[in-house]
Amino acid sequence: MTNIQKAFSPDSFREQAHQMVDLLADYLSTSQNRESQTIPFKSPEESLAFWQDDFAEGVNEDPTDFFKKVIEKSTKLHNPRYMGHQVGVIAPISATTSMLTSLLNNGMAVYEMGLVSNPLEKIVTDLMAKRIGFDEKSGGILTSGGTLANLTALLAARAKKASTDVWEEGSEGKLAVIVSEEAHYCVDRAARIMGMGSEGIIKIPTNEAFQMRTELLEKYYQDAVDKGFQVIAIVGSSCSTSTGSYDDLVEIGKFSQAKNLWFHVDGAHGGAVIFSEKYKHKVKGIELADSVVIDWHKMLLTPALVTALIFKDNDDSYHTFQQKAQYLWANQTSQDWFNSGKRTFECTKLGMSVKVYSILKTYGEELLAEHVDYLYDLGKQFAEMIEAHPSFELGVNPECNIVCFRLKDSQNIDNQTIRQKLLNNGKFYIVQTTLRERTYLRVSLMNPLTTLEDLRELLEDIYNL
Repeated sequence: MTNIQKAFSPDSFREQAHQMVDLLADYLSTSQNRESQTIPFKSPEESLAFWQDDFAEGVNEDPTDFFKKVIEKSTKLHNPRYMGHQVGVIAPISATTSMLTSLLNNGMAVYEMGLVSNPLEKIVTDLMAKRIGFDEKSGGILTSGGTLANLTALLAARAKKASTDVWEEGSEGKLAVIVSEEAHYCVDRAARIMGMGSEGIIKIPTNEAFQMRTELLEKYYQDAVDKGFQVIAIVGSSCSTSTGSYDDLVEIGKFSQAKNLWFHVDGAHGGAVIFSEKYKHKVKGIELADSVVIDWHKMLLTPALVTALIFKDNDDSYHTFQQKAQYLWANQTSQDWFNSGKRTFECTKLGMSVKVYSILKTYGEELLAEHVDYLYDLGKQFAEMIEAHPSFELGVNPECNIVCFRLKDSQNIDNQTIRQKLLNNGKFYIVQTTLRERTYLRVSLMNPLTTLEDLRELLEDIYNL
């Protein structure tokens, strides 16, 4: 049997896939055991040396050993003591779906290559538009992450609000966008990619809760106009990355309407509350937005990367990219929801909608609501626990499952050292952030198996370091 025959053998795949499922089921079982290590931290140099040695060993036709090593050396997000970055602890059904979509390898740029994923994408994005509060004129796309989604939204804003047709005629004049100083860095990056520069990114200060001070919008807007800028958009955070704070979308929406600006909501993390009856009030005013970004791979149990970009007016989504591609579609200007490449950066886009749909079809929206409610509740309960402890203090009263806290300055160890010691130990995985020039420990409670007892033990471990 040739190597090609071996690589495409259905029998070999059946055996390898069964082994993989067994390994992953074992991983789920062991990683959910609180006594197992959450992060097997090694320095970058140590990790590289390990894999260089592995590669030097040559070919091994049985990939099981390699699979085991990958699991062993990776961070265990399914461990209840994973509280690090805003990366979703995925529902196992979506991992099974990932195997399906990977093997089929159907892209989505044109309908013929996305016979299933394009219709499913429309169903998923229409559902989200409805939950946001948009009417039947709305629509959306899925794309690879919040960075691309936010950039795409701002490009749509430019196409709609700029005084010249930048796509055809190039840049003329100085464009600007208004954001909170706590907005995610990808919004800043998108504006710079679009040529706005530092002065074109108008950063509004935040209040003590790290929310945009909307009472300053008029002043900062007028200052930009006086400097010769055309402000095309304003971005509300739902929620901010560092602290999980929600901006006042109602006030931002009113301001955007008064000034004829594009109103964009970056709800990559906190926009998931559209599925929660208990917490959807946090995005009151989101229906005023022209575009909304929500990550499925953060709070909605889906593997990275899957991000929804929803437009109030679906027509706007077709004006962002307008170049011709005769080999892909015959009619360059038609608004084909089924030809995904007309509206996204990606041409060969993964069938990401299949992963989302598998969760909705198997468990319904109720699973999403239950997941969000539990983790947001847990964030509030953890904050109460911190406030009751004499040796700790909160950075800000949390609005979601992101909690920033620190050991008080009266203790004998600084918070940055604490984080590194926890990392080296591997029992808990948390991160850190800087708020008002002070270092805080930061947890993102992403795992629905995390309990208050886990958090109580975290504080105890930190205190005893």
